[in-house]
Amino acid sequence: MNKKELLTRVLIGVIGFALLLGIRLYAVQGRSVYEIARTSGVEYETAKVLEVLEDNTEVNPDVENTLVGSQKLCLELTSGRYVGEEAEITHYLSPYFSIPAEKGMTLSVRVITTGDNEFTVSVYNYERIPWLLLFIGIFLLVLILVGGKQGISAVFGLLFTMGGVVFVLLPLLVQRGWPPVPTTLLIVALTSFVSFVFIGGLHTKSMAAALGSFGGVLLAGLFAFLAGRIVHISGLNMDEAESLLLTAADGGLKVKGLLICGILIAAEGAIMDISMSVASAVDEVHRIDPELPAKKLFRSGMNVGRDAMGTMANTLVLAFAGTGLNTMLLIYAYDASFEQLMNAEFLSMELIRAIAGSLGMILAVPLVAFLSANILKKKQTA
Repeated sequence: MNKKELLTRVLIGVIGFALLLGIRLYAVQGRSVYEIARTSGVEYETAKVLEVLEDNTEVNPDVENTLVGSQKLCLELTSGRYVGEEAEITHYLSPYFSIPAEKGMTLSVRVITTGDNEFTVSVYNYERIPWLLLFIGIFLLVLILVGGKQGISAVFGLLFTMGGVVFVLLPLLVQRGWPPVPTTLLIVALTSFVSFVFIGGLHTKSMAAALGSFGGVLLAGLFAFLAGRIVHISGLNMDEAESLLLTAADGGLKVKGLLICGILIAAEGAIMDISMSVASAVDEVHRIDPELPAKKLFRSGMNVGRDAMGTMANTLVLAFAGTGLNTMLLIYAYDASFEQLMNAEFLSMELIRAIAGSLGMILAVPLVAFLSANILKKKQTA
């Protein structure tokens, strides 16, 4: 990577992040912020277990040997406005809320203020944030160590994509009430373009991969929309629809298109992956033999794409199946009939997600191969 190419990538990155920041500031402008009152309110903080004063727990053999019962704990709050304060609480454990405390353990706690400097504390969950941050750090470190310079570019691309989804797309949908599908497509187009430039530079293969992947995502969304209309599935069928509808009354969130938005976001990663693979293969073949016609370059890209699309389709289908494994187990345990199973809204949504994502990925292969071959040949003759 020469200095000019590095400067181009950095410049595109700076412009991209500046654009995300500008949209973010617009999206959250005027948003009301929940403020904790002095004499009331609920906060989630951390607390250290100073001592287990009593332990009245026992093993329940009927529910996979989980601990049930109660513990009397002495806690010291380690964050929030009551940091340093101690509290003695009774902590109850059930088969579905079994969080046994030990001396020295840090827990996530719920602090409820009931008056001026008066509060109650209860155990909310394990404190997982440090471990989760460590896992993310390990993932990023391995990505950089194995990928080298490309790994660093991939990290920036990943951060940009996640920033676009979490810090821009969500407030635009919730706070501003922008239409879900067009807004998601806009974020997908922006994040995929910048990510491709980070990874592959401002070259023909990156542009072809960006255009082809966006086309694949667009086709996946179109199929999901048509399939949803035919089988009467929309965002209103989702488990979270009721809660989201209550939110919609305040910010103008439109729930119906959220199912398609989820499909677009979920499919983007796999489609970007196969798009870059095909574009890179066509570019490499062209470098080796610049005299090859566009037809043969297209065929080379298709050959690479065909080898990859089988495993990538499995990846998407299994990812969607994995998210619904517990529900499928529950249905199987109740011995649901084929008729009942196939007409369940849950299964219909998962099938549409899996098929739409896989179709978008498969159709991206010829699209990227065609764009790469023809752009390279036109650039050569220009």
